Amino acid sequence: MSNDPAEGGHPSPEAAPDDAHRDEAPLETLSPEERLFRMRHSAAHVLAEAVIELFPEGKYAIGPPIEHGFYYDFDLPRPLTPEDLERIERRMRRTIKRNVPIEGQWIPRDEARAIFADQPYKLELIDEIDEETVGHFRHAEFDDLCRGGHTERTGQVGAFTLTHVSGAYWRGDERRPMLQRVYGALFPTQEELDAYLAAREEAERRDHRRLGRELDLFSTHEEYGPGLIYWHPKGARVRLEMEELWRNEHLDAGYELVYTPHTGRSTLWEQSGHLDFYAESMYSPMDVDGSDFYMKPMNCPFHIQIYKNARRSYRELPMRLAELGTVYRYERSGTLHGMLRVRGFTQDDAHIICTPDQVEDEIVGVVELFLRVLGAFGFHEVRARLSTRPEEKYVGAIDDWNLAETSLRAALERTGLAYEVDEGEGAFYGPKIDFDLVDALGRDWQCSTVQFDFNLPERFEMGYIAEDGQEHRPFMVHRALYGSIERFMGILIEHYAGALPLWLAPVQATVIPIADRHVEYAGTVRDALAARRLRVEVDDGGDRMGAKIRKAQLQKVPYMLVVGDREAEGGAVSLRHRALGDLGPTPLAEAVDRIAHERDTRAPDPEPEEAA
Repeated sequence: MSNDPAEGGHPSPEAAPDDAHRDEAPLETLSPEERLFRMRHSAAHVLAEAVIELFPEGKYAIGPPIEHGFYYDFDLPRPLTPEDLERIERRMRRTIKRNVPIEGQWIPRDEARAIFADQPYKLELIDEIDEETVGHFRHAEFDDLCRGGHTERTGQVGAFTLTHVSGAYWRGDERRPMLQRVYGALFPTQEELDAYLAAREEAERRDHRRLGRELDLFSTHEEYGPGLIYWHPKGARVRLEMEELWRNEHLDAGYELVYTPHTGRSTLWEQSGHLDFYAESMYSPMDVDGSDFYMKPMNCPFHIQIYKNARRSYRELPMRLAELGTVYRYERSGTLHGMLRVRGFTQDDAHIICTPDQVEDEIVGVVELFLRVLGAFGFHEVRARLSTRPEEKYVGAIDDWNLAETSLRAALERTGLAYEVDEGEGAFYGPKIDFDLVDALGRDWQCSTVQFDFNLPERFEMGYIAEDGQEHRPFMVHRALYGSIERFMGILIEHYAGALPLWLAPVQATVIPIADRHVEYAGTVRDALAARRLRVEVDDGGDRMGAKIRKAQLQKVPYMLVVGDREAEGGAVSLRHRALGDLGPTPLAEAVDRIAHERDTRAPDPEPEEAA
């Protein structure tokens, strides 16, 4: 049983009575989204009933609708098995077939405590409710604490199946009991459910954690530190390519590369405000010579110190400081997820410090850089989301906010990128654009961000001497392209199902001698490839040729060069491609040129019909 991140939130039982009255509206009068919400919510109640019927001594906690379905958390006498899930699902279908009514009412707190007297998790929720009445829903003989949002009868819940069980701490608190979370998928029709399950199966096939092990790219070691990534040699080769592209693109775009410490004295984090507002995500301090030092959760305060190391003039702006800086942020262990959610990661961080009249062009340059680099990795569908000033709590002058928001909009429009606007959803310290890339399964991944900051320049009293000879406060823009090297790597693995483009592949070609007498010529082939700085291995083991080819295929190696008597005599290879199959006899020089050209142009894998 794995510890999965929590999905979705639980409908609060202390909602106002009017929320429950909305259940009286017939399903057919509701929007498709509201109907689906109610189907999934009702299915969670039916799930809880089935589990408690099978485990009468069990305790049930919370069970909300979530994206794709529902879940419910249970405290049970033993771990659930796949056979248990089948039994639970059968009981659920029996209740659904009976089509019993789901009825809600608001009852006094004392009455609710009596109903749930043997359910400690429900009692805890009741004790947190300020109102004198609480929401109570019942179907058949099953009672639950709930604010409502249900179908009228159990037979209206739609097509569903139970998918898996994971561990989840009560209230997300590692100091509280570990519960068993039972997940279900639910859609209005069987066809929609089947399509989702097929997509889910494909996503599991692409899971970067499994592929990371199989392809020997990375590992994690919970016993020595959860949420910390160990990059293996093959994974490190991929990372080097990612970093090299990043460095070259940033240098070409006029950025200066910097390196900053991994830790800083508490006074730095007090001035930045992190200890006041971000301490829960920071690691505990280390006592060094009587002072508290913290591992950095962000690079920004360090870049500001570099800027402030000299008196700055407008002639030096814009200043663009970029770093591949490793940061450390505390995440609850239950939320950690391979490379996608970690505690230590390398952020591709940059800060642009500029004058007001430079802002728009700088943002345009950032967006163009983002699209260019994401495109190099094969992500050509990118969605943008602009978040604007909150209504109440914000820092900075409104004129500065307006200029920043206008610049962000103009940059998106000048680059032709479609975008949505989240009014009032900006951070308290500035507006931003989030960029979501779309992977091969159509999933959105939020990676790149460009974020104005009106807070830190004030806290650190940043300034520059303008043309008028007076000191002014500069604009500062945070921006990250990959988001983090680790997370972007995880996304890449899943996007390509491990078959990374040749320019990224840790091994770009494998030379396969048919027999021992061909090993010497295989070395010649290897040397020809290595001379062009291609990453190549020779499989000179004792397996038969077919087994060697299969091994290379399983390792997602782009090219296999098979050599035997005929190839050795003619200075050729029998060329194979992981997607195209057998490409036939090829002169060695031609094969090397082909592979090197594909590497140099960062070409994607050709489709089978392109083989010619």
